[in-house]
Amino acid sequence: MGLLFAVVALTAYAVDVGTKLLAVDRLTGRPDVSVVGDLLVLHLTRNPGAAFSTGTEYTVALTCVAIAAVFVVLWLSRRVGSPLWAVALGLLLAGVSGNLTDRLFRTPGVLRGHVIDFLMLPNWPVFNVADMCINVAAGLILVQAFRGVRIDGARHRDDEAGATATTDEPTATTDEGSAS
Repeated sequence: MGLLFAVVALTAYAVDVGTKLLAVDRLTGRPDVSVVGDLLVLHLTRNPGAAFSTGTEYTVALTCVAIAAVFVVLWLSRRVGSPLWAVALGLLLAGVSGNLTDRLFRTPGVLRGHVIDFLMLPNWPVFNVADMCINVAAGLILVQAFRGVRIDGARHRDDEAGATATTDEPTATTDEGSAS
């Protein structure tokens, strides 16, 4: 599962970084580009905050949380025993790392860099590939949670069945109505 995790993480991270480089190169100082009518528009913006541009005054704190999240995901990835968990954690690592890269290396400076967002849908905040990775990862994690599949691939129901099997040993019963 480690290979699947790594391939997903590296591929999604490369797509995020590559699309941001293209967006900055092709959209800076230019009008919005309609890709699919008004449904999908390329609109370059720099986001100092979190999702939906919230918490713009906490850029350094958000950067520190992202650094911690990268370490947590890497630690969790060592226990992956399910392909869906490998994909979910790979996407999560790619998304967090993609936006963290912007925070570390883009203006206005280290730990305070603004995240490049460039995909705009109607009535929705502008976002990027890293944001999509994080959201898909969250969805996959929820699916696994509802299915009862842990990171190691074991099912919660299997644990409960195992616990029941070990505690439900046959017990001697007596027939109350019989004479001894």
